[in-house]
Amino acid sequence: MCGIVGYIGARKVQDVVLEGLRKLEYRGYDSAGIATLDHKTIRISKSLGRMANLEDKLVTEPATGTIGIGHTRWATHGRPSDENAHPHQDCSGRFAIVHNGIVENYLTLRDELTAKGHQFESETDTEVVAHLIEDLYNGDLFSTMVNVAKHIRGAYALVVLSKDHPDMLIALRKSSPLIIGLGEHENFVASDIPAILEYTRDVYVLDDGEMAVVRQNGVECFSLEGTPVHKDVYQVTWDAVSAERGGYPHFMLKEIHEQPKAIRDTLTGRLSEDGRRVVLSELTWSKSYTKAVDRIQIVACGTSWHAGLVGKAVIEKLARIPVEVEIGSEYRYRDPIQTENTLVIVISQSGETADTLAGLREAKARGRRVLAITNVVGSSVAREADDVIITWAGPEIAVASTKAYTTQLIALYLLAAYFAQERETQEPDKLKEIISALGNLPQVAEQVLDTAPQIEEFAQTYKGAADTFFIGRSLDYSVAMEGALKLKEISYIHAEAYAAGELKHGTLALITEGVPVIALATQPELYEKTVSNIKEVKARDAFVLGMAWVGDEELEKSVDEVIYLPATLPLLAPIAAVIPLQLLAYYAAVARGNDVDKPRNLAKSVTVE
Repeated sequence: MCGIVGYIGARKVQDVVLEGLRKLEYRGYDSAGIATLDHKTIRISKSLGRMANLEDKLVTEPATGTIGIGHTRWATHGRPSDENAHPHQDCSGRFAIVHNGIVENYLTLRDELTAKGHQFESETDTEVVAHLIEDLYNGDLFSTMVNVAKHIRGAYALVVLSKDHPDMLIALRKSSPLIIGLGEHENFVASDIPAILEYTRDVYVLDDGEMAVVRQNGVECFSLEGTPVHKDVYQVTWDAVSAERGGYPHFMLKEIHEQPKAIRDTLTGRLSEDGRRVVLSELTWSKSYTKAVDRIQIVACGTSWHAGLVGKAVIEKLARIPVEVEIGSEYRYRDPIQTENTLVIVISQSGETADTLAGLREAKARGRRVLAITNVVGSSVAREADDVIITWAGPEIAVASTKAYTTQLIALYLLAAYFAQERETQEPDKLKEIISALGNLPQVAEQVLDTAPQIEEFAQTYKGAADTFFIGRSLDYSVAMEGALKLKEISYIHAEAYAAGELKHGTLALITEGVPVIALATQPELYEKTVSNIKEVKARDAFVLGMAWVGDEELEKSVDEVIYLPATLPLLAPIAAVIPLQLLAYYAAVARGNDVDKPRNLAKSVTVE
């Protein structure tokens, strides 16, 4: 959940580390700090709050030297404070460390170290590791860290700086992401690629259970047991500019507007040249397995879980395979019922979501085949799954996910159509119509973006609302859930989504005069029933913003205002319908003066349980 940057070379370390931390502030922003080594003295500067606070501090007390580590924090153990900010040190000041993850046995270790006379300055689990290094240090930092890894349990990415070893950094990775940037006479460590793109495009992606000794003129990689391992260089191909705002006021708005391209990129190479068949060459299973799958379990969290709900409906409709959608944090604790031919699908934008990754490992331990849907090549879920569908959304910096969600939907639609195609569960002409419509979704997304001015005006009018409700039926209900989550995440307006047919079962008690209700009505087979539900809330004097297909003049008679969606198949409505809801959340947050890209209490990648 936190951002790590390390550097060794000839540049001013402060400049490199701070620039990297700015790129990683989306990973956590309740405090930040930097430790540098100069003339065998480790100097630490850290501050509560955003990066700007640390930068202000460094104006009068600059960090010197050419080797150092930095950190931007999202609190897990210990409240946000100067004391709990990273980097942390041991008693002697010989070592400094930064850490992303959780040390599960930190209380036991802390008690043992306290009994030996170690004194702690913070509430964090991270500081325990600094003291453990001191306690186990044998004069050789590498062998000491191999020993340290044997003593700590949990998920962690660690980088260690030692004044006794001014020519190296040591990085360890277990279940939390860490990459090594390879330069000329300089090298880098970071939690994520954007932090080092200004300097290099060549990286080592540390696998789970690996460590690296990083020197100015070379990098050596090992297992956590100390055995050398060979690493292939991964070359980053996307442009550094894609990690910047590109002229938009916020990353979130930029990423909303990038969705037509992201959808197109995710479809590219996965439709036949005539656009009438799905081609998923990345799937390595046999045709007989495709036909043998008798149950699917989708495991995901948050927005990805909402994508899974849409995937369930579409896979069941097209492929006629029963699907369950599981919340990642619950899945491995409930002893899920599976058959030999149960396929488990894990969905994670970052590929590092701790609960989803744990679900993947649980499924693998049970002997199930796992398919990952992720946006990050080389991520943990991508490496550990049997098969992977990469969503080519590109870097997503805003905490509130937009283009990652729509590309996850695209991947699920492609998979559903692929199963239907191979299992012959749909009439060929009907399936060709659906696949052809999938190919047209980038244009549909472009047209939907034209609704932005109308939505901005609505958001400005209702920015002071205390409560907002989203209603819909069938696929519309799944989209309503994502719309409500987005509004809550960044505008901080209380929002709830309900299956419209459930209103009469108690929810109507919450509908009072002027309460905004966003009503989705895109599913023809349930259209009349949805309109009846809308009339129920209108009878309680709610203000209803409807969403319907262009040309639907009937809905205008039952609502106060309508957002019209460009025509596509009702089955594909979730792609078109979610974009206005993303825009609504964005403009509501802006109208209320919130920090859109960095909502309070949240971070981009939830890499701890």
